[in-house]
Formats: sequence, structure tokens, C-alpha cells
Amino acid sequence: MKHFYLIANPSKREAVQVAEHITRYLRARGAVCQGSAQEKRREGAAYGYTDQKRIPKNTQCVITLGGDGTLIQAARDLVDLQIPMIGVNMGTLGYLTQVARGEALSPMLDALLKDNFRLERRMMLEGTVVREDKNGAGSMAPADRKCGIALNDIVFTRRDVMQVLKFQVYVNGELLNEYTADGMIVATPTGSTAYNLSAGGPIVTPGAKLIVLTPICPHSINSRSIILSHQDEVGIRVLKNVGQKQMAVFDGDQVIELDGSEVLKIRESEKNTALILLKDVPFLVNIREKLARV
Repeated sequence: MKHFYLIANPSKREAVQVAEHITRYLRARGAVCQGSAQEKRREGAAYGYTDQKRIPKNTQCVITLGGDGTLIQAARDLVDLQIPMIGVNMGTLGYLTQVARGEALSPMLDALLKDNFRLERRMMLEGTVVREDKNGAGSMAPADRKCGIALNDIVFTRRDVMQVLKFQVYVNGELLNEYTADGMIVATPTGSTAYNLSAGGPIVTPGAKLIVLTPICPHSINSRSIILSHQDEVGIRVLKNVGQKQMAVFDGDQVIELDGSEVLKIRESEKNTALILLKDVPFLVNIREKLARV
């Protein structure tokens, strides 16, 4: 690789200094390195933090400087470009980042320059909100369609009022269950170590192709996580929740509000995120080491 682009999280104090170090190191070895800090979301912008129009067309690798959140935001913003990504951790756990906080950067940069790495493609989810007509069919004009994409998870939850929600979950059009809970997490294998894990859901190896459903604080002792095929489509239909507002949250960032006549449909996206892997550390070993720090 010879063409790099850096995305730094400005809220991390070290990020700017590390970006300058990486830029000098790569340029001294004949590579092209550009970059910018993440920006705050702009009203009406088609991206969250990084405008893909700024990324040079010949970019071969995106290096994020921050934590897992920085990498996830970059993955969502640049998903149409399908550029391999690698993260340098400036945060705490960093399940997705390849270089730990305080770890030497030169081995990573040398490996990238020599193409000494492998790619792992992570599945993503796409969620679409459709309006349900009287016959139960979902429809919405393309211009009015509300949708988003997620690398970790799509969470259905309440907007304001601290009351439980009532909703139905469908799989491929068939009713799975009716829930009374704080919400539902629909996660990818990558997202299994995020909110899903905190809610008591299972840890899934990132190379798997499946979807995890984990209810949030369900009012039932037998409501457990459910594992679905990556080919399944999940539908969440809001029931009558008086005085409440519901929403779908994509990777803890993008929010789409739902009303009682709308259905949230979630399926595997045709797009994915390509992560660069340098270390041959088994997934379970990595998880054990990360969780030991919590």
C-alpha cells in the first residue's frame, strides 16, 4: 500500500499528535498520506462525521485514530467506497482496533507498506422504516423512505418516557414473539461485544454470518437472545404505547423515529466493512484479554 487517509477523533488528545507522526513516517518512506479530523454532524448532511468526497480516489487504506466508535463511524460514512480500514486505539477496550494504546506504531505501518496483512469482511445491517397500510402491507415512497446502515447494531427503543414498550417481532413475515421490554437489540457478530453483551446477549465470533436478537430488560423470565440466519429479515411492529415515542438507533448514532403505523425492517446489507488484520491472535484470546480489563 502507498496511499493512506487518516481520520482522527479530535476529542482524543493524542490523536492529532499521532496523526502527525504517522504522516511523517509514511511520507518518509515514499507513501502518500492525507487526512482530517472528524467533524460534528451537519444538519441535512449525507454523512455523519466524514465526507467521502474528501477521500482521494486512489486511497488504499483508511487509518482511524480514536476508539471503536471512531472506526465504526468511518465505516458507515465511507461504506460506499469499500476501502480497507484499520484502527489505532486511543480509548479503553478497543475490540475492533488493531493497535493498542501506547503500542509502537512502526510495526503496523511497515506491515501496511509491505502488504503484510489480511482482510476480514464484516457483515453490516440495513434498517428501513416503512408505513403499514390497513391490509398489513408495508409501503413508502422512495423519497420518503427512512433507512440507515450499521456495523454493530440497530436498537429499537423508546425516545423519552421511562415506560416499557410493547412490540411484536417478526422473522420473514412470521410472528416470532410479542414483547414487553425496554427495547430490542438487533446485532451483527461484530456488535455482539457491544450493547448486546451488556444486555446479556451471546458473544459471537466475528467471521460468522448471523443476526442476534437480544431484548432489553424484558418483563419475562423466559425472554432470551435468539440467533437467526444472516438471510432472515427481522420486522419490529410497534403496538399501542400511549404517550410514548419510539426510535431506531443505528450504531448508537443515527436516530430514526417511528410512530404506531410504521414497521422497522432489518436485514443483512449488501455492503460490508473490510477490516485489516495484522495479528494472528485468536478471537477468544482477544476477548479474554479485553474483558479482563473491565
